[in-house]
Amino acid sequence: MDETENEVQIGENKFVSKATVLSHLKTYNLYYDGQNLQLRHREEEGELIIEGLLNIFWGLRRPIRLQMQDDHERIRPPPSSTSWHSGCNLDSQGPPGSSEGQQTAQQSSPQVEVTPPEDQPEDNGVMEEQTDEDNESSAQLLRTKSDAGVLRRGQRRSPSNQRKIRRHRFSINGHFYNHKTAVFTPAYGSVTNVRINSCMTTPQVLRVLLNKFKIENSPDDFALYLVHASGERVKLKRTDFPLVLRIIQGPCEQVCKVFLMEEDLGEEVTYDVAQYIKFEMPVLKSFIIKLKEEEDREVQKLRRRYNYLRYIIEKQLRCLPEESKCM
Repeated sequence: MDETENEVQIGENKFVSKATVLSHLKTYNLYYDGQNLQLRHREEEGELIIEGLLNIFWGLRRPIRLQMQDDHERIRPPPSSTSWHSGCNLDSQGPPGSSEGQQTAQQSSPQVEVTPPEDQPEDNGVMEEQTDEDNESSAQLLRTKSDAGVLRRGQRRSPSNQRKIRRHRFSINGHFYNHKTAVFTPAYGSVTNVRINSCMTTPQVLRVLLNKFKIENSPDDFALYLVHASGERVKLKRTDFPLVLRIIQGPCEQVCKVFLMEEDLGEEVTYDVAQYIKFEMPVLKSFIIKLKEEEDREVQKLRRRYNYLRYIIEKQLRCLPEESKCM
């Protein structure tokens, strides 16, 4: 049997035994017993595959931009939903006695009535097109307010229809796309999660996270960090597998968290440096004074040593002419 079948890759040329990963996975699932953060695993052709939700904390310093719904990815409600098109497509209805007309009438029962402003003519193609786009954007993004001067009246959407509309776009701490607040910075330390598997590398996880919230920034602008309670901060490489590393680090987020940070602003902190971060400033200043005194003592030792060597060399040089005369 190939040795790689008993190992799980966690990075470039980095492997961990499958038994070790399964042991950590068991502890991980016991910690999240009864929660949706439990992970599932299976084997395909001898390869261990783990999948589930991974918590990622926001650690951005610069604002991000939420993109508008992509036309190619726009999820249109089915004909039975209370959308603008299904409620106003009256021409597609059949005769009153036909079954097709009855079915269409049942589907389009929640209609939307648009009343144009009094100071404009009723037949205004520009206003109608603007109203159509505005209703469509407001149906998909509930927090976007329309600037069109129209009055919409109709029935309220049922909770099931609201869930369908929100399904394709998630909010960041309740923040949906809005023209006035499309650029903002998520609250530092707030948490979100993405559904990934153990075969996904760091860039792939970043892409899934950005696509979830429709973030316009490039995945290359961000990086994932393992931030420990001690202050140690380790940057995940592009070839690392975040889900497996999270399992190995343990489930407790009080000990270690996965943070999303900027590629150029994030900074790694080694364990040796992290040991001093938790101390207060007076204690750190006393450490600096002690290190300075030790440095001065070492400098004095070096000076005495080289002064002695200089004395020996000069003495030998003074003896050379006398020896030449003797010869």
